[in-house]
Amino acid sequence: MISLKEKAHNVLRDAGVTINGAKPWDIHIHDERFYRRVLSQGSIALGESYVDGWWDAERLDEFFFKILRARLDREYKPFGQALFHRVSNALFNQQSPSRSFHVGERHYDIGNDLYQAMLDTQMVYTCGYWKNARTLGEAQEEKLDLVCRKINLRKGKHVLDIGCGWGSFAKFAAEKYGARVTGLTVSKEQAALARERTRGLPVEILFQDYRDVEGTFDHIVSLGMFEHVGPKNYRTYMRTVSDHLKNDGLFLLHTIGSTVPGTDVDPWIDKYIFPNGVLPRPAQLSGAASEFFVIEDWHSFGPDYDKTLMAWNNNFESHWGELKKKHSERFHRMWRYYLLSCAGAFRARDIQLWQIVLSKDGVLGGYESVR
Repeated sequence: MISLKEKAHNVLRDAGVTINGAKPWDIHIHDERFYRRVLSQGSIALGESYVDGWWDAERLDEFFFKILRARLDREYKPFGQALFHRVSNALFNQQSPSRSFHVGERHYDIGNDLYQAMLDTQMVYTCGYWKNARTLGEAQEEKLDLVCRKINLRKGKHVLDIGCGWGSFAKFAAEKYGARVTGLTVSKEQAALARERTRGLPVEILFQDYRDVEGTFDHIVSLGMFEHVGPKNYRTYMRTVSDHLKNDGLFLLHTIGSTVPGTDVDPWIDKYIFPNGVLPRPAQLSGAASEFFVIEDWHSFGPDYDKTLMAWNNNFESHWGELKKKHSERFHRMWRYYLLSCAGAFRARDIQLWQIVLSKDGVLGGYESVR
């Protein structure tokens, strides 16, 4: 009878990964209990056992690229691995108004010092645009400018930023384009620092759920927030945006997405990084939007998230000497696993990044795509 170690060896061999091998992406096992734990529990056990120090890989990002490109996550998924998460999302509204602040408390409120160390100087926590960029800072400025150009932003226009983070877009749009911006966040820490960073600018930062927004706006943007909305709220979200967008305004939605049916989010990411997160699929997006909007443009540049995440990880590691005064070594391994597993996933094209431009009645004469 084949042993669990042999079974794991055979599975990983299909992806070009060797147990205790010499290549940077090979996996090195420090605790023999790893095999039973991971083969029975799947991806959540893979992440938990890494944080526990049961295994390592010199290039964690390449390890994930290899196994995800080989689709091992789909072929060898233990029964029930993501069942609880999927059933919970089907039966319950995990992103209801009363629960919408959980992700702010669990993820974004863990310390502005962490994000200041990890991100660029503008504190952009979404995918950069690397087409003409060489550094993380350049890529993020290119992305912010790309968003402004896609909505044809003009001086004096009022923009709603749903999920404004630490105010990076609001600050950029106000300073570079002369816009007025209202930003929404469900993180108290983000709201406090965003207000500080945008002081003196025509920017208002509100600590509130998107469903409580008031007023009408020339344009609306949402950069990296839709992953927290949830399928049961997609129509509500689109209706809310439509209700508060002027008839001739544009709405830009920037979101991570999935093209794999039946996949919501990795169970480990859901448990430890982004609680109640769900990656939308194209049909879900277009289905929810079609009642309220015309989709003018759909731009996919997921590989740019790979570069962004690698840059974030480099910053995180280079600042760990300071960060470890507040965070444990377990947190160090957890955060590294989060950043590098996601980098590998985008490199393998397992998950996607989309920027979608929508209008309420269709742009007269047609919308000219901006890249």
